[in-house]
Amino acid sequence: MAYALVTGASRGIGRALAVALAQRGYDLLLVARSEDQLRALAQEISANHQRQSHLLALDLAAPGAAETVAAWALAHTKELAVLVNNAGYGLWGRFEQLGLAAQQNMLQLNMLLPVALTHALLPALRQQPRAYILNVASTAAYQAVPSLTLYAASKAFLLSFSRGLRYELKDTPVSVTCLSPGATTTAFADRAGMGAELQKTAAKVSMAPEAVAQIAVQALLAGEVEVIPGLLNKVSVGLTSVVPKKLTEKIAAGIYEKYL
Repeated sequence: MAYALVTGASRGIGRALAVALAQRGYDLLLVARSEDQLRALAQEISANHQRQSHLLALDLAAPGAAETVAAWALAHTKELAVLVNNAGYGLWGRFEQLGLAAQQNMLQLNMLLPVALTHALLPALRQQPRAYILNVASTAAYQAVPSLTLYAASKAFLLSFSRGLRYELKDTPVSVTCLSPGATTTAFADRAGMGAELQKTAAKVSMAPEAVAQIAVQALLAGEVEVIPGLLNKVSVGLTSVVPKKLTEKIAAGIYEKYL
């Protein structure tokens, strides 16, 4: 039976992606920091979708995490068909006022982990008749976002990485898709340190993670290069290609910096 590996699987979009893949017949390799949340997810998947799950509780920002995950995954299956690089988070605040170590930790998780994990697992993915990589970026990947400066930059990196890798793999069985959700009802804002007023504003346009995941998995299995769930998010991203960058940055700053 084919397996899907999902990082950051314990909650939010990662959890919803794991469920959506189970619904489509994949067994799961689930990785996140919280063992309790992973166990609860595995039980839900077993009861509702009759798929089995293997769990690895691990701090994915720790040194050598990608190598640990890859070795663990390959010890459990020779039929790895889906890799979902979902683990990541943001930090809200001005670059010079946020701690450097915290920002470097974020960059490690958002950029270097998916690169290292993809590199380690590509040989196994290439052995399948058809295989898929889903990198979870953000609508922030399409423009600079003052007060989320490094987060947006890390997601722009992931988008570019996804497109470049997809082209390199175009004559192989492996398809690469980049998911760029907008505001989603997850713990992202809390983890980023956003204030209550900003969270209230974001909640007005947030999508449910389950809706995002269903759209994403459908696009992934269809071999699409990019997927932006939600009409408002599509329009927002489309405008970034025609509106001057100076203006999009001013608009973003007006949304995020006013609450600092």
